Amino acid sequence: MIYEKTCDNLYICINFTCMERFALAELKKWKRSKRRKPLIIQGARQVGKTWLMKEFGKREYKQVAYINFESSIFLKSLFRDDFDINRLITALQIETGITIKADSTLLILDEIQEAERGITSLKYFYENAPEYHIIAAGSFLGITLHQQTSFPVGKVDFLTLYPMSFGEFLLASGQKSLFELLQSNDWPMITGFKSKLMDHLRHYYFVGGMPEAVNSFINENDFDLVRTIQKNILSAYEHDFSKHAPQEIVPRIKMLWQSIPSQLSKENKKFIYGMVKQGGRAKEFELALTWLTDCGLVHKIHRISKPSIPLISYLDLTAFKLFVLDVGLLSAMGDLTKQTLLMGNSIFNEFKGALTEQYVLQHLKSLKDVQIFYWSSDTATAEVDFVIQWNGKIIPIEVKAEENLQAKSLKSFHQKFSPPISIRTSMADYRKESWLTNVPLYAFDSFSF
Repeated sequence: MIYEKTCDNLYICINFTCMERFALAELKKWKRSKRRKPLIIQGARQVGKTWLMKEFGKREYKQVAYINFESSIFLKSLFRDDFDINRLITALQIETGITIKADSTLLILDEIQEAERGITSLKYFYENAPEYHIIAAGSFLGITLHQQTSFPVGKVDFLTLYPMSFGEFLLASGQKSLFELLQSNDWPMITGFKSKLMDHLRHYYFVGGMPEAVNSFINENDFDLVRTIQKNILSAYEHDFSKHAPQEIVPRIKMLWQSIPSQLSKENKKFIYGMVKQGGRAKEFELALTWLTDCGLVHKIHRISKPSIPLISYLDLTAFKLFVLDVGLLSAMGDLTKQTLLMGNSIFNEFKGALTEQYVLQHLKSLKDVQIFYWSSDTATAEVDFVIQWNGKIIPIEVKAEENLQAKSLKSFHQKFSPPISIRTSMADYRKESWLTNVPLYAFDSFSF
């Protein structure tokens, strides 16, 4: 069964074939805001942007006017001549067959980057017709935004959609009680259900959070089918490289993308261009990496030399790690088999714990207004997997794929910099000490810093 959170903190059953996304709550806040602007949803392809917009429209509005600019040759030139709102609304009404009413219609402009001056039009909707409720999205919107010469700065709101989190995965799997238990902070009770939670986390490492893969797993419980879907998504991404990226950098994009699992398999996960191509240099792959990060397929996490606010002032441009957008896709890129799930906790250690770091990073990326880095000493004798700036605090986070209670690097960091809180996430049970809090991996997605 699938559940939706209501205002009184309960969950009600909704359509089994639907996915519950926590971003729906953010969209409701946007709708009710007195300072509402046209909303741009960013996110990699196939993370569920179209479903989210349509589902939100179905739940919150009397009608939805949905436009996909990729499939309409005529509408691609709709904004070319002018931004007269009456003319635009008339054209959109003719295309959709829906009378667009400002107070009861959600206007969805999908693949808006395909329309010439489409993103610029949002400025004029905001300035001349703010009463309309407009959401725009696109598969390669991040790239377009960086190229746009007339971007509506200050005239739009933003929301970034990522793959489904472990919490969303639990709800989609019908595990409302386990999900609510994790929210309760009742650690003795949570520890009592550790075995069940670890089973679901193993599944999440394999299935990941791409909505199509999750939906298939829920309905078919077929890991082979899940892997086929993930491989198809990966193939589609590589096809997109050739279709949308400048042809001169396509080979380098593919080489860089395909090197990520091997990069993360190293003990030291710092990205090395020489592993992409013998003799490879940063200058050679700079544009390829920018393209992958702009379209949301890759997360680039820089090293910092010193954990002081603001962290960005101390970043090392020459040292970084690369992660992909989804733990399930990373496991598919590494060709992990379903048999790995049956081998105890070995799946958490694959790629030298890279899957576990990927899982932790995905949760950190979902936090609002958080900056994410990692730290290593100048002598490279100590390294902390992630350091975040959160609500004015510097928080180091060490990731352990095993029930390993040693935290030498984290302790070294704590002794040197005295952060207000230090986090280790591992297979061990919840434990709070004077300087360290250990958060079980299965609870990290629900942990409040």
